[in-house]
Amino acid sequence: MNISRGFLVMGALYLIVGITIGSYMGATQDHSLIPVHAHINLLGFTLMTLFGLAYRLIPGLDEGWMPKAQFWLHQIGALLLLILLFLMLTQRAAPETLGPFFPPLEAAVLLSAVFWAVNLWRRTG
Repeated sequence: MNISRGFLVMGALYLIVGITIGSYMGATQDHSLIPVHAHINLLGFTLMTLFGLAYRLIPGLDEGWMPKAQFWLHQIGALLLLILLFLMLTQRAAPETLGPFFPPLEAAVLLSAVFWAVNLWRRTG
């Protein structure tokens, strides 16, 4: 698995989704999805692009199990968090129903960030 390419491709896909949502909000003047838009651009486009570039530029950063774990934890956590946030803000699902799912998904994204930091520390020291 090419970690750099995976993050870069996913970042590009999130960019397209973020622009689409932003365009929709501008066209309809309905800005209720601002939190989803912001999270897609940050967790999706920005972070994944930065991760992808770093994995491409820093020798050895993509070696071992930790980069793969970081990639998949971030993919699963971010995607599901964004879907749940969208469902909640569009009132397609009640916050009480979705609420229990947020903490484990947030923990997945946080653990991904911890793996990123540890791996970066070990490979650039």
